[in-house]
Amino acid sequence: MNPDPRPHSPVGRALNRARPKQLLQAAGILPGDGEPLPTDPREVVQVLDDPLFADKVTEVASSIGQDPAAARVEAAANLREMSAIHTERTGAAFRKFLHWMGRAHDVYIDEDSVARLRALDSQHSLLFVFSHRSYLDGMLVPEVVGSRRITTPYLFGGANLNFFPAGQLASRSGIIFIRRNTGEIPIYRLALRSYISRLLANRANLAWSIEGGRTRTGKLRPPTYGILRYVADAVDQREDTDALIVPVSIVYDQLHEVAMMTKEARGGAKNPENLRWMYKFAREQKNRLGRAYVDFGEPISLRKRMGELEADEASAPYAIERLALETCHRINRATPVTATAVVSMAILGEDRALSLTQVEETVAPLAGYLQERGWRVAGGFNLTDRATLRRTLEELVTSGVLTAFDGGTETVWSIAPDRHLVAAFYRNTAIHALVDRAIGELALLAALESDGDDTAAVAEAEALRLRELLKFDFFFSGRHEFGSDIDAELAGLGSADRSRGTRDTDELRGHIAAARPHVAHLVLRPYLDAYHVVADRLAALDLPYDEKVFLDDCVQVGKQWMLQGRIANDESVSLELFKTALRLADHRGLLDSTSPEIEQRRKDFADEVAVTTARTETIAAFHRASRS
Repeated sequence: MNPDPRPHSPVGRALNRARPKQLLQAAGILPGDGEPLPTDPREVVQVLDDPLFADKVTEVASSIGQDPAAARVEAAANLREMSAIHTERTGAAFRKFLHWMGRAHDVYIDEDSVARLRALDSQHSLLFVFSHRSYLDGMLVPEVVGSRRITTPYLFGGANLNFFPAGQLASRSGIIFIRRNTGEIPIYRLALRSYISRLLANRANLAWSIEGGRTRTGKLRPPTYGILRYVADAVDQREDTDALIVPVSIVYDQLHEVAMMTKEARGGAKNPENLRWMYKFAREQKNRLGRAYVDFGEPISLRKRMGELEADEASAPYAIERLALETCHRINRATPVTATAVVSMAILGEDRALSLTQVEETVAPLAGYLQERGWRVAGGFNLTDRATLRRTLEELVTSGVLTAFDGGTETVWSIAPDRHLVAAFYRNTAIHALVDRAIGELALLAALESDGDDTAAVAEAEALRLRELLKFDFFFSGRHEFGSDIDAELAGLGSADRSRGTRDTDELRGHIAAARPHVAHLVLRPYLDAYHVVADRLAALDLPYDEKVFLDDCVQVGKQWMLQGRIANDESVSLELFKTALRLADHRGLLDSTSPEIEQRRKDFADEVAVTTARTETIAAFHRASRS
């Protein structure tokens, strides 16, 4: 039966007639009349029967002044709230529902990696840690894994999605609903930690989003550490237990959610998830949007990698953070570049409408660079194929991202009104493949300004500075591998090698100007503009720092700068980007007004960002000159 909830469909009429109890019984969530009530999942029973767990509950209760008996009741309720189980009957019903919810996309899967994971599944718990661009991600991962004869993972989902009746259906299909912001409820944290430990002891597979929530910009967000920390603790405490982190990339040609998410990035209110929300989301899925691509990165042995990090005195205090960043880097490495991303990048890089021939000319250097660096193209498409580019343009017109004008001698395409942020979202799904190139361009400009110093040495030092400046927005390889990558970029851009030392500045400028593609203004300018706004407001701050008041000020000044042309476009006027810039400022100790020489250090930060931003404008000028 097609689970269509429209009022005039068979299922819609059944929903109107049936009582909630009957619906849940039909799905196998509740027992039929006269049948026994469902019992606790075995992991919950095992945790509650464990004397060590009872002792820990008593210990935590004593530390917070809570009655131990009340704490044990609270812990048991927490465990039952978060518990999940895989049942054949409910799982089958849920899979039908998920197939219907995902009907806007055809799913392409990295089958070569699946075979390898199938072999590992027989020996280890697999931790499927995925990127998060859509509500569909959590639906895709368990279904893709389970349908490939790999043990279906338990999926961690936000408690905000646990609403009637979908939540009951989901929890009996392996979805563990967990609360956010549990810092003030230690009994809950203990219950979750113990539940995860028991799942791993039983060799269960797990899945969750490393970002904690959906990206609003298209690129990977900074990671969250909670579940990863609990999993690492469980492995550390059980000598017979190991788990493999499996980085999972999920990327789409297009998504219905993007316009809503970009609105939220500008500070718009997030709609609450409920039955009405689900109905609206499901209704939008009837419109086809191309393909979803699921790819698996190189697995990481959690026990081995944590051991290596903790053995390093410098890394040990930050072992979980380093592991999370490495996982994100591997997710990016597994993420293919879509034709949608490249076409969006090409058109965003221009201030005019483009014909198909002009799109081809703009995409060709990007495609050549990606091929040279070994980046895969989603679906195996040829980015230089005229038919592929035309189809992608037409798909973006159909979804309202682009407009097409065909009243003249040839059709031309441009960004539709109020859809710049949507196109930028799609572009950002691929910028991980171009960050090193962008840094190389800016590093060589710094060398050009060094007035005769060893250009290679100056460029490499500048690349490391940019790595530090951007480390909260992008995921880089280790310093040694990053150095090798940047050396390759500098060589491609015409830098002097170490044996030649300095190089004539006119010659070097000519090499940079002639290089193809130019990407720094496309890849880094939106983030640097946001950093520039934050740094400027910090330098002007004469009151105690208050985050909400400060961010409101950034939004207003950002809008002003956009109107004045001081920032490239409104993509940079984003709470998400401002908050990342604040993380950088906090890391540098710039939010503490009592810090020594704080005014001068804030001014230095603003100057640093301003100089770097100006260099992206130089790259943009090279790009404009190359097309004239």
